[in-house]
Amino acid sequence: MPAAAEGSETFDEAERLSLDALRERQLSRLRASLQHAYDHVPFYRESFERAGLHPQDCHSLGDLARFPFTVKDDLRAQYPFGMFAVPRAEVRRIHASSGTTGRPTVVGYTEGDLSRWADVVARSLYAAGGRPGHTVHIAYGYGLFTGGLGAHYGAERLGCTVVPASGGMTSRQVQIIQDFRPEIIMVTPSYMLTLLDEFERQGIDPRTTSLRVGIFGAEPWTQEMRREIEERFAIDAVDIYGLSEVMGPGVAQECVETKDGLHIWEDHFYPEVVDPITGEVLPDGTHGELVFTSLTKEAMPVIRYRTRDLTRLLPGTARPAFRRMEKVTGRCDDMIILRGVNLFPAQVEEVVLRTPGVAPHFQLKLTREGRLDQLTVRAEARPDATLQERTAAAGLIARAVKDGIGVSVAVEIVDPETLERSVGKIKRIVDARPRDRG
Repeated sequence: MPAAAEGSETFDEAERLSLDALRERQLSRLRASLQHAYDHVPFYRESFERAGLHPQDCHSLGDLARFPFTVKDDLRAQYPFGMFAVPRAEVRRIHASSGTTGRPTVVGYTEGDLSRWADVVARSLYAAGGRPGHTVHIAYGYGLFTGGLGAHYGAERLGCTVVPASGGMTSRQVQIIQDFRPEIIMVTPSYMLTLLDEFERQGIDPRTTSLRVGIFGAEPWTQEMRREIEERFAIDAVDIYGLSEVMGPGVAQECVETKDGLHIWEDHFYPEVVDPITGEVLPDGTHGELVFTSLTKEAMPVIRYRTRDLTRLLPGTARPAFRRMEKVTGRCDDMIILRGVNLFPAQVEEVVLRTPGVAPHFQLKLTREGRLDQLTVRAEARPDATLQERTAAAGLIARAVKDGIGVSVAVEIVDPETLERSVGKIKRIVDARPRDRG
């Protein structure tokens, strides 16, 4: 792949902090954030007091583990503005989740929050190989979703030219990339594959475009998907991580020099990994559920927010001051237990990506036949796949899942662009079982 970054220079002073200096900054900011949440958010005051704790009880970073968790249902229960820690007049922007599984979670930003958000996204772009003067094509959705605007303001902060393409209108996106010649694209990995298919449908070799770096986030993706994107597009494909409850994109970033996991910007977001069942804090290097505490947010601080994302913490490499989180390939709430076997969408994705005749777009549909749950893997065929190739692909996927994961599934090969997409993402799990499945 092309070398997108030159040298080992860094974007800002925080990336050059010693470990002791970083820990000192983290503790100071943590204590201030706990106090800010306690003083201005009734939910946190009540939560701390129920646990018999006060912000002043935090004397070390390890003391954070004594404080209670925050979960998504807590945010939904405070809809719309109950988690805000500043007067509404000081809120400069509001974002919200889609609310497809319940009430949306609402997040607010002060002017200072927006500036710091732009800073961490600019830092992320720089770590990915972006430089002032580059053109950045942003195909994340704009609007209440944090992806588009978060990427937009960070790219401008770095000094880039922004093409705010947003999502959809795939054929037009291809034309814009051809005409405007961006060096960087920011988009969901699944929509990037849709763009790749459109380039090839139009008879354009994706490897001839101006793009040099793809920064992909908003959904889990695997090393197999990285290889496919890099090989078909001749670019460096790197991961960006964020979630609206914590800030948006720019919480962590994979560095183009190493592509070995995402460096967490720990001067703004303090990470923990906990046992998903017991909540016990796990040592670095152990897989578990990722938890974040914001250190610098004003409008909506979050304390020990359980992301449901599964990963582990590792030492820093390209940015030694900051620990890395391993690429997220699954979520606690995405795990399917099928006839006693634990299955994650990422495991099926690996199978689909290596199967001839199918595109890297799939969906898992859960149904019930009698007393038993059934799983159907629905995968989109490639546009040029013959009926014989589709039939063969279905058999290959079924055998690979049975042999590799240990469970029998049905497989349905559907026409291209059949599976429902939202903000560039395919809904991976569709649960069509009766509601009284107890």
